[in-house]
Amino acid sequence: IIPSLLLLLLLIFLHLHSFSADVYYRYRMSRCIYSSSNISDMVYFDNYYFNKYLFIQFDSTLGRFVGFNEYGMKLAEFWNNDIAIFVGTFCPHNIGYDVALLDSVKPKVKLSSVSQAGGRHPAVLMCSAYEFYPPHIKVSWLRDGKLMTSEVTSTMEKADGDWYYQIHSELEYSPKSGEKISCMVEHASFSKPMIYDWDPSLPESERNKIAIGAFGLVLGIIISAAGLIYYKKKSTGRILVPQ
Repeated sequence: IIPSLLLLLLLIFLHLHSFSADVYYRYRMSRCIYSSSNISDMVYFDNYYFNKYLFIQFDSTLGRFVGFNEYGMKLAEFWNNDIAIFVGTFCPHNIGYDVALLDSVKPKVKLSSVSQAGGRHPAVLMCSAYEFYPPHIKVSWLRDGKLMTSEVTSTMEKADGDWYYQIHSELEYSPKSGEKISCMVEHASFSKPMIYDWDPSLPESERNKIAIGAFGLVLGIIISAAGLIYYKKKSTGRILVPQ
């Protein structure tokens, strides 16, 4: 049994070895190279390889195929007779999303008060920027218009997984009466640094409750007024019959 098994393994090895020696590898690689948002400087290369050897290439700067061996030159001559089917279709069809990302997207900025665990200062503010592109951004803190450099902790830009980014910066400080704390955000989508002032009058949750309550009050007044107007119009249309 053992000699038969060894013979079988030997035959399998020889078969695989002979098969791998006869394998041919051919592949194609297309590239669209550009740097402007309107792709006016786009260059298109369409390369065909056989066993790692480039045998034919389309170069958009030449506007035709070029062969690098006998087979490639014959193929290039044939393909160049109908070059229109190769030009102007691949890149515009495939780079639309990339070009869209060349446009900057303004960040959504939120200022909030957060709790801390055993910090040296009684107050901690967080300035968060969401859904912006490109990723490079600068978040700074201002106290009465002056840049604050100490007690500031910032995260790196984090990818959201949908081509957009977010960043968070925390400031530990001791509040003083009458001061103004601001978060300054600098990004390519802004023509100038944007400054967001912190309103310490009420916690965010309380401000939300007040806003909801005010909205409910206004809505109630509107409904009451509409009901009163309807009642008066209906009353004036009645005819009183004497008894």
